[in-house]
Amino acid sequence: MYILIPMDSDDIEESKIVAINDVVVWTQLFVEEGKVKEVAHNVDKDSFLNLSEVAVVKNDNEYVWPFMEQNMMVLVAHTQRSVDDIVEAYLFKELNELAY
Repeated sequence: MYILIPMDSDDIEESKIVAINDVVVWTQLFVEEGKVKEVAHNVDKDSFLNLSEVAVVKNDNEYVWPFMEQNMMVLVAHTQRSVDDIVEAYLFKELNELAY
């Protein structure tokens, strides 16, 4: 599963999720069997080699229509900020679906 997250830096250990309007770099994670197998960064969310299946955003007020047009599931990380917290919440199904 490829997961797309707007982040404030490409330092996987220190970066935090940010609002889409404040994104510095997009991080794409490949999660398989409960582990992060691959990490990629790109300034353009549409320039990754693999299509993302899930987009994680910081709050319900984000403009997510472009993700929905690509048939991506949109999840919200209300309290999770780091990549580790987001992946853990994703695996335990603790991320919320977008409220309309």
